[in-house]
Amino acid sequence: MDFFDFLAMIGGLALFLFGMHIMGEGLSKVSGGRLERILERMTDNPIKAVLLGAGVTAVIQSSSATTVMVVGFVNSGIMQLRQAVGIIMGANIGTTVTSWILSLSGLESDNFIIRLLKPTSFSPVLALIGVVLILFCKKEKKQDIGLILVGFAVLMYGMDAMSSAVKPLADVPAFTGILTKFSQPVLGLLAGTVLTAVIQSSSASVGILQALCKTGAVTYATAIPIIMGQNIGTCVTAMISSIGATKNAKKAALVHLYFNLIGTILFMVVFYSINVFVPFAFLDTGANAAGIAVVHSVFNVAATIVLLPFGSLLEKLANLTVSEHSRADESDEDRNLQEHLTVLDSRFLDTPGLAISQSKAAALQMAGKAKEALFEAISLLHGYDEKKAQNVLQLEDMVDHYEDELGSYLVKVSSRDLAEKDSHTLSILLHCIGDFERISDHAVNIMESAKEMYQKEQTFSNKASVELEIFTEALKDIVNTSFRVFEDEDLKLATRVEPLEEQIDYLQKEIKRRHVKRLRKGKCTIEMGFILSDIITSYERVADHCSNIAVCMLQVTYDGFDTHEYLNRIKGSDDAFFAACSREYQQKYMLPETKDSQREEEKEPGSKSGDKIKNKKRSKETEAKHK
Repeated sequence: MDFFDFLAMIGGLALFLFGMHIMGEGLSKVSGGRLERILERMTDNPIKAVLLGAGVTAVIQSSSATTVMVVGFVNSGIMQLRQAVGIIMGANIGTTVTSWILSLSGLESDNFIIRLLKPTSFSPVLALIGVVLILFCKKEKKQDIGLILVGFAVLMYGMDAMSSAVKPLADVPAFTGILTKFSQPVLGLLAGTVLTAVIQSSSASVGILQALCKTGAVTYATAIPIIMGQNIGTCVTAMISSIGATKNAKKAALVHLYFNLIGTILFMVVFYSINVFVPFAFLDTGANAAGIAVVHSVFNVAATIVLLPFGSLLEKLANLTVSEHSRADESDEDRNLQEHLTVLDSRFLDTPGLAISQSKAAALQMAGKAKEALFEAISLLHGYDEKKAQNVLQLEDMVDHYEDELGSYLVKVSSRDLAEKDSHTLSILLHCIGDFERISDHAVNIMESAKEMYQKEQTFSNKASVELEIFTEALKDIVNTSFRVFEDEDLKLATRVEPLEEQIDYLQKEIKRRHVKRLRKGKCTIEMGFILSDIITSYERVADHCSNIAVCMLQVTYDGFDTHEYLNRIKGSDDAFFAACSREYQQKYMLPETKDSQREEEKEPGSKSGDKIKNKKRSKETEAKHK
């Protein structure tokens, strides 16, 4: 083997690893995080978990990626450790699919059909189709499929180039001498462990071993211990990912390590013990790519069958290794917050679709906290309670933490290659988390107004109370609607938010005008006027943020538009839907009529929606209901 053969081998290895990377990346994008979300839900049954782990790994072509995701799920509290055991075992089985695909390169025959099955025969066709999809298709999903096809073609070309380059090594005594030493079980085990730990992919290291088989110098005596070591080496990725994680996440990584260690030790002890008494003749024969795939599969399937019934023992072993420590020094709120924020696990960044899904889950938790703070603050207007007031402050503090963590996490996700739908979701999240945080701020303002009323022993007049109650119902309506729009991405419902926000703007102005009237007549104090003004101003600003959320959903989904132009258009008289919704909310949230208000409405222009509220009649039943 000369220098140029060495360069060809290095180039083939580079193409092989690169092809495996881009094929895995394309598969991950096509799955769009769906496979990972399935992992979250379908893990109650151990056998089902094994099958699921094998299936997901076979699709994304990486047991390391699957295991790292499982560590992330456990770290986030999404998955229990006992659920993770089966998936980890299944991942080891799923990764053997790659070795079977690569073994096709070893097919040798003059038969036309068999020759067509050789990767060197069909890879050019796949590469051509893939390039056409990438260059000429506008749909992102088709481009991702093209990426998978090109990745596979590059992978197989790299495999073929590497195999061709290493063939001359069969005539190098030093090389065959090294391989002979690896037939010693312990040395072969160490060699496989180190190789896989360095490249962090058991599939890639098995592929390299299959390529070396083309030299004819690799016997099964050499290949078997190396394959055993490869299963141990693949645990390094999960172990590294567990650094800085929760105790349970560390335990999940250890379960992966113990499973492979125990399985390897059992296999080697049994196999070589039998070999002492009944020598296996095939050990001295040359290995081929298909034989490597068989050994790889048989070991992983056998290890899973033997150890699956003892999954709870693996869990206990991991529990013994990782000691628990008391967290009594942390408050319940701190622990609760940290448990919620662990869904934003950095391990998910390598799977952007899953990272976006987790970010949406965290944003929904944040929205829930903001709404809880707001409604709790509003309840204080009817009866102040210091414990509830402190809860509002704690909720607002949690929402602030959510905004900081989510903002930082989303910036990291934005640097990844995202699918179009995930990119839209990212934009929505970046816009909306600020609105949630501001809503919680206004909740604190409302709480402080309630506290001021309580300390000064002041109350609103009956009329002001009725008006504020109607305003409160409208506010709760717009908050619930906009938050449901955010959660369900319901664009039809989103178009109903702006008409309601217009009615809330009218309510704020009308309540303020009526208060001024009462103030002039001496029916209300200046101090209560300031408090009422603060409250209704906070209400109106909360409604503005709700409007921002709904408009953002529409804006991002329809690939952007000028917000002011959009709002001016839908508020115009030509938008029948907006006008109909406006009339609906005007009737639903109508303030009780007064003689003064009737006279003023005859003089003043209508509300911002362009519909003048006139000829309103209030029955005694309506008045009694509000009072």
